[in-house]
Amino acid sequence: MTKLVIAAIGPASSVQDGGRHGAQRYGLTPSGAMDRLALAIANVLVGNAPLAAAIEIGPFGAAFTACGGAVRVALAGASRLADVAGRAAVCDTSMTVADGETLTLGFARAGSFSYLAIEGGIAGEPMFGSLAVNARAGLGSPYPRPLRAGDELPTVAASGAAELRIDLPAMTDAPIRVLMGPQDDEFGDAEKQRFLDSEWKISATSDRMGYRLEGPVIKHLYGHNIVSDGTVNGSIQVPGNGAPIVLMPDRGTSGGYPKIATVISADLGRFAQLPAGKPFRFKAVGMAEAQAEVKRSAELLRTLPDRLRPIENFDLNIEALHDANVAGAAVSAVDAETWHAPSADAPGC
Repeated sequence: MTKLVIAAIGPASSVQDGGRHGAQRYGLTPSGAMDRLALAIANVLVGNAPLAAAIEIGPFGAAFTACGGAVRVALAGASRLADVAGRAAVCDTSMTVADGETLTLGFARAGSFSYLAIEGGIAGEPMFGSLAVNARAGLGSPYPRPLRAGDELPTVAASGAAELRIDLPAMTDAPIRVLMGPQDDEFGDAEKQRFLDSEWKISATSDRMGYRLEGPVIKHLYGHNIVSDGTVNGSIQVPGNGAPIVLMPDRGTSGGYPKIATVISADLGRFAQLPAGKPFRFKAVGMAEAQAEVKRSAELLRTLPDRLRPIENFDLNIEALHDANVAGAAVSAVDAETWHAPSADAPGC
């Protein structure tokens, strides 16, 4: 049987898919990938449905070994050094790990989460329609907890299909866009402006349930308790200490702190990828812009397969390269004859 064995993995790594939906009224959190676009990119590179289950890898490194046959995978999301048995591997491409070889991933260098999709998907028993792991609730499959060394994921044998890359729009460092409210009337105008004008950082104590923000204290007008109501991914609660918390996929479905603003859906993945300690700002937008952006994001997700391109491989003759002058005319810093411009009397070509 072909399988992918986890040789090493850091915390904050688990199986995630598009999430479980339709039961929040019963208190069931949606969970799912922190960055849905990165999840979809990894999946389409190996021919899976865009929001199929994959391995969500946190900021630390990981290693995966193919056993019983070759396994075809794809990596997307946070940039990090990667190699397969010493051969460099690249993000946003598919690759085949031969039987006995190990795919090794370094620490995230830009972003926080990477997604490793496996050709044929991850086998598991859906819980409320999803394999997504919520460790607090004990939900998810095949392991209802963070992944650890020694875990095994059964796979289909690699198809031998040509490896692919994907053309993607350029990333942006623009402010994270928010809709104000729904309880922004619980804060004075000066406090709302402070929220928008200030530089924020994500605390290292953050997790999949919520990102704690470090920055100025945001003061309430009437106190920090409201009648509990529903939350969504991206709700920004302000508890009694005045330090905002952005709710993430493992959030509770209701809460009793005023919500000063909500991260728009189109920016949630980009926000989730912000590493702890990196400064960022918020920008308020209107409903029309938020709706236009979520439609644009949905269109990008839908057209990802159209962006796939074959990887053009070529072999290098390293021995011949050693003897070649690939830089053009060679010069010596200590020999002026090799770098002075030729005089007008010098013979031409």
